[in-house]
Amino acid sequence: MATIGERIVNLRKRRGMSQAELAAVSGVSVSLVRKLEQGARSDVRLETARKLAAALRVPTTVLIVDRGADEADVQAAGRWEPVRQALYGLRNRGEESPTADGVLAAMDASMPLWQGDSYGELAAMLPKLLADADVLVGEDRSQRVVRSRLLHLTGWLLTQNRQFEAADLALRRGLDDADDRLDAAMIVSTRCWLLLRRGQLDEARRLAVRWADDVEPRMSRATPRELSAWGWLLLRASAAAVRDNRPEEAQDAIRLARTAAVAASRDHSPDGDFLRTFGPVTVAMKRAENAMVEDRPDVVLRMSRSIPTSDLAPTSNNRNRHLLDVAEAHRRSRQYGEAFEVLRRIRHDSPEWIVNQRYAKAILNGIFAGKRTPDRDMRELADFVRMDGE
Repeated sequence: MATIGERIVNLRKRRGMSQAELAAVSGVSVSLVRKLEQGARSDVRLETARKLAAALRVPTTVLIVDRGADEADVQAAGRWEPVRQALYGLRNRGEESPTADGVLAAMDASMPLWQGDSYGELAAMLPKLLADADVLVGEDRSQRVVRSRLLHLTGWLLTQNRQFEAADLALRRGLDDADDRLDAAMIVSTRCWLLLRRGQLDEARRLAVRWADDVEPRMSRATPRELSAWGWLLLRASAAAVRDNRPEEAQDAIRLARTAAVAASRDHSPDGDFLRTFGPVTVAMKRAENAMVEDRPDVVLRMSRSIPTSDLAPTSNNRNRHLLDVAEAHRRSRQYGEAFEVLRRIRHDSPEWIVNQRYAKAILNGIFAGKRTPDRDMRELADFVRMDGE
């Protein structure tokens, strides 16, 4: 299989471009282009691959190859190994027999941990909860629905922590247990996010579009659950398309998502499920994310002025992801102090979350590269997020 560097060389020569010309058109440094083509680098970020693909006039997926797990992923896998074993049914549940009420009560009690990105506590709690849910479930439909919800949450959490194989298993099992097409659609939406994080852009786009077509509601009588499921699938389709250098498809999908958001009138969580949170603010954040992917930091900063990021805004994950885009937009505008303050705010609100974000580390690296003398606070944050630990 050709490496990403070999594919860049072939496409660049087919376009009649020199390395310098490719660098100028894409906005990627000549040094990085040279290192990729020589095989000295293979760990290019998805954003960089998109820029190169746009300059070479091909979908991003033409360039992307499977780079395998890095050292940080291997280290993180240790924390989640008991969860993986529970998903495969390899862990004993203990001597006490679980009850339906007990499993439900445990899930309800754990919700603040999911919403608060408390990864350490969740990693310790999940193996037993998954084992109990497996023992409990027989033919009882209501209990299968509960397990489906737990598996969906687990897949979402593992995706967030880059445990992709285990996340895929959890989401597939959750989809098997789903008893409602809208529940299934939300699981598929999370699976599209998993595919996006793995760089499988075309598969994510096609899956999201297919399911969005299937669950598209009649707008005159659409329920909040229908609007959320349809809207999120459209957002996933747009995210995949913009990263795969398909701007028109991305715009069409997000335009339909805005239609769903207007119908929803405000951001809220159908059935009290934070993963379903959807509305105008959520869509605005994703529009800003698309603008950042398209390297339009001025648009991101302009949009951010009207996007609330308080505790009343959408889920912490989406809020923090938007704030990373704002930080990166400041950095690209050489507003290094403003970029750092956004990162410091995220660290204060979601310390476990930011440590797991490669994007945050890349932004901080860019701040260090732009400032002649990073101050003590910046150096301390770099140590906290283990900026050089990958």
